[in-house]
Parts: sequence; structure tokens; C-alpha cells
Amino acid sequence: MAFAANTPSRNTRPRLLQAGIDAFQQPEVRAKVVFALAALLIFRFVAHVPVPGVDSEQLQRTFDTNAVLGFLNIFSGGALQNLSVAALGVYPYITASIVMQLATPLVPRLQALQQEGETGRNQLQMYTHWITVPLALFQGYAQLLLIQQLGGITDIGFTGGRALPTIATLFSLVAGTMFLVWLGELISERGIGNGVSLLILGGIVSQLPVTIGQGFLAGRAQALAGVLLLAVIAVVIVALIVIFQEAQRRIPVQYARSQFRGGRLYRQQGQSHIPLRVNSAGMIPLIFATSIMIFPPLFAQFIAQTVDVDWIRKAATFMETAFTPTGLIYWLGTFILVVGFTFFYTMVVFSQQNLAENLQRQGGFIPGIRPGRPTQDYITRVLVRITWGGAIFLGGVAVLPFLATRLTDVQSLQISAAGLLIVVGVVLDTMRQIEAQMMMRNYEGFIS
Repeated sequence: MAFAANTPSRNTRPRLLQAGIDAFQQPEVRAKVVFALAALLIFRFVAHVPVPGVDSEQLQRTFDTNAVLGFLNIFSGGALQNLSVAALGVYPYITASIVMQLATPLVPRLQALQQEGETGRNQLQMYTHWITVPLALFQGYAQLLLIQQLGGITDIGFTGGRALPTIATLFSLVAGTMFLVWLGELISERGIGNGVSLLILGGIVSQLPVTIGQGFLAGRAQALAGVLLLAVIAVVIVALIVIFQEAQRRIPVQYARSQFRGGRLYRQQGQSHIPLRVNSAGMIPLIFATSIMIFPPLFAQFIAQTVDVDWIRKAATFMETAFTPTGLIYWLGTFILVVGFTFFYTMVVFSQQNLAENLQRQGGFIPGIRPGRPTQDYITRVLVRITWGGAIFLGGVAVLPFLATRLTDVQSLQISAAGLLIVVGVVLDTMRQIEAQMMMRNYEGFIS
């Protein structure tokens, strides 16, 4: 079984800087890059605009003393710690997109829209926007209740005089999320790269200086070798992510075409391949697993703060301690869920593609495999085998932060697995799009 990794060759890597300079010298490409950067600056500005009635000092003290809130703050790009209008980020939209993607093969109406081309896709996108609003309301209210229980904010609820401030805060959070979704789609349309992914990338990268600074300041009291070893582990993780993200299993395909020329029938043979990615699920399993594993400590904190029954509070405290993001049970559960969700999501996406049916319709076939159902079974077997590699890789990347901090004994500098996957994936995708723009203008690209 041969795999191909579309990683930059050694001969092209030294020309990366020159290719970037050439890309920026093109007016059209430069305008797209500048537009994307300007939109990211607007996003970072919005991330520092707080919702009405927030005591920033009290909120800061709450986040400094709670590990779970600090973990959630990493994924919001620091916006949650400021309780800004962008505190929810674009994650309600991502959740809505995942729900629509999973529901499409199950709902005939959505399947019909998917097959209607551009018009159908626009309608599905509108449904995704509609689903985003209630999801943002629910997520925003849940986070506000949690922060209030921990003492970060007050006057959240719908009784007495608290209803109007609560509604205003929720509307501000939902408006911030929808503004970011609009900004991301504007980047995709007029800028370069996937806009929503770039916004997530911007939020994660904005926290790197603070995280690294805290890690090296803590390293003064610890062994400096531990901090350096952690940096080496981070580089190795990034290299592995690039390799597995780009690795493919190419299934050969032949096409038989018949043409009439001069009253005679000619048969032509064409060759191609089906690229099956080892990690075709991307970062989605990590998002699923993290969302599920973060729920037990959040629920336990809520119960411990609201219930007066002694044994229930003790059980909630035990659950909160056991499922803390720095504990073994949390990371073991994350590994199992990541592996399971990788198979689930890969098979759901694969079932929507109908590869065997499309091959047969186009006159293509896999050598040695009969068209139709045998082709479908063969592709499924190959996909399951290579998905084992992708699933174990994703699970390993998910738990590497825990292992790295235990190995180096540097607890203050956490390497976010999902963050690294997002950063590497978005950078690779953006490089490909810039390369495509350059190839259209007869310039050498970043990758080839």
C-alpha cells in the first residue's frame, strides 16, 4: 500500500521567501492578501469590545483562578476572558455547519438541495445561518451562567430586573458571532483563503505570545531544558501534522472512451486516480471530542455551585477534579472519542460522495474490480484501513499536550492539539490558494 505526501520538496523550500515576494508584487494578489489582513485586524479589534456592564477586574480574577475557563479562553482567542461581543467566536457557526453536513444524507429535502448546484448550496448556507442563531443563544447563555456561578459576572437571569440586561448581553453575543460569520465569508469572497478558518487562526495565533511568555517566565523557576524540550516536541508535532494531513492513498482508475471518427469506432484509454486522505476528517473529531469532554467539568461546577445536598456536591467536586483538562481521565476519554469520531465522520462524508456510482457513470473503473457494488466495497475497505492510521494519529496528537507537559514538567505552557491542527491546516490551505493565484499569472507557486 503506497502513500503519497504532497509536502514541499527540498529543492523548492529555499524559494519559499522569493515566491512570497513575487506573490506580493502582483497587484491583484496583494490586494487580496491586504484585504484578508485588514479583516483580521477588525476581528481582533472587535474581540476587545466588551458587552455592557462587565467588571473587567472581577472577570480577570475569575479566569486567573479557573483552569476550565482558561482552557475555553484559548479557543476564543482571548475574547471570552474580555467577555467581548466576539466571545463566542465562529464556533456556533461551525457547529451549525457540522449539523447540516451530518443531516444532509439523512433528510431527502437537503439531499435534493445539494444536487441542485449553486442555488441549492446557497439555500443550504442560508439554513446554516438560521441554525447558528439559536445555537449562539444557547451557548452564550450557558457560558454566562457558568461565569456567573464562578463569580466573574452578576445579574444574569430572566427574573426581576435582570431580564433586560441579560437579553441585551445575549443579543450582543449573537450579533458578534453573526458579524464574524459575515466577515469570514467576505474574506473568502474578496480575500485569500477560507475566511472562517482564518478568523479561528487569528484568534489562536493572537494568544501565542501570551502563552509562550508565561511558559518562559515559569521556566525561570523550572529547568530551562524542559521548556526547550517542549519547544522541540511542538516542532515535531507540527511536522507530523503536515505529513499526515497531506498523506494520501491513491487508487488507480482507468477510463474507457469511445469516439466515432470517419465512420469508424475508436476506443481510448485514460488513467487517473482517486486520492483518499489518511486524515480526511481534519480537525472535526477533535472539536467533537473536546466539546463532549469539556461538558462534565462544566456541569460539575454548575452543580457544585447550585445544589445544597452534601453528597451531590461531593460527587460533583469529584467529577470536576477527575475530568479536569490536566487530568489523565480527561485525556484518555479524549483519545477514545477522537478515534471513534474520526471513523464516524469519515464514513458519513464518504457515503455522500457516491464514488462508485460516479465512476460507473463516467465510464471509469478500478483495474481488477468490477464496477458498482464491488467497487464501493473495495474503496470502503481501503478507506477503513487508512483511517485507522489517521484516527490513531489524531488521538495521539490530542493527548500529546498532556504527555509533553508531564515529560517536561512545564505545566504553564500548554500545546493545544486542536490549535496546532487548525493553524497548520489553514496555513497549508492558504498557501495552496496563493499558489493557484500565482500559477494563473505564470509565476512559481509556494508548493510546486
